[in-house]
Amino acid sequence: MKTVWMADPVRYPRMTTDELRETFLLGALYEPGKIHLNYVDLDRSVAGFAAPLDAAIALPADADLRASYFTERRELGALNIGGAGTVTVDSKSYTLENLDCLYIGRGNKAVSFASNDKSAPAVYYLLSYPAHAEYPVTLVRKEDASPIELGSVETCNKRTICKYIHLQGARSCQLVMGVTHLAPGSNWNTMPPHTHMRRSEIYMYFNVAQDARVMHFMGPPAETRHLVMQDKDVVVSPGWSIHAGVGTRAYSFCWGMGGENQDYADMDPAPVETLR
Repeated sequence: MKTVWMADPVRYPRMTTDELRETFLLGALYEPGKIHLNYVDLDRSVAGFAAPLDAAIALPADADLRASYFTERRELGALNIGGAGTVTVDSKSYTLENLDCLYIGRGNKAVSFASNDKSAPAVYYLLSYPAHAEYPVTLVRKEDASPIELGSVETCNKRTICKYIHLQGARSCQLVMGVTHLAPGSNWNTMPPHTHMRRSEIYMYFNVAQDARVMHFMGPPAETRHLVMQDKDVVVSPGWSIHAGVGTRAYSFCWGMGGENQDYADMDPAPVETLR
């Protein structure tokens, strides 16, 4: 498990494109048949992918966690963006179809990920934060993820927001997690953007065509930069940074947050006219 150290807003303006990508972009986490995780010092988050094929993949407890098992002091969200699969948590199995999400609370010693059909394998995006309370394992089906239609064709951001792990859904200690789907012909997400100092946010872009890219905008509203993202790229957004993007065609992304506040609406707006 690679450890990633975030930059602060003082160092950030002087960083090159390569330095920005090395610091904020968690690339190359998806590999068929493998599990790859990154530990981020910001809010002590862990993000990665489990992509089982023939055999189930167990969730490891990396030595850097200083824990006897992964969820000893952590909670985990697992979003399936592939074919049907099965997640086993302490001998109880949960079947996840495409875009189903499983919340796994603190204290579950054995977690493993499997595909039901290796010709259409499951792909689990994993996001974890420390947990100081225990909440039950909860499966959220995509149709139960509180879909909300926002945006418009005129502003190129017609989209559906689905909330999986949140105060009115699957309960957690601090993890908040959901998915946004852009409608065909729309390409802007989170615009106008915002910041929220009380929690960090991590985006994972998916359903990005092989020849398409998403330009992810980041930084303080008056000092923005961008990162070019491809399918299954993961980007970390500190509390001082906006997080918005525009794609060369429609796409989806998973948003996840951790910190001291679970209120989805706790945002500090950054109006478009203030951006630089």
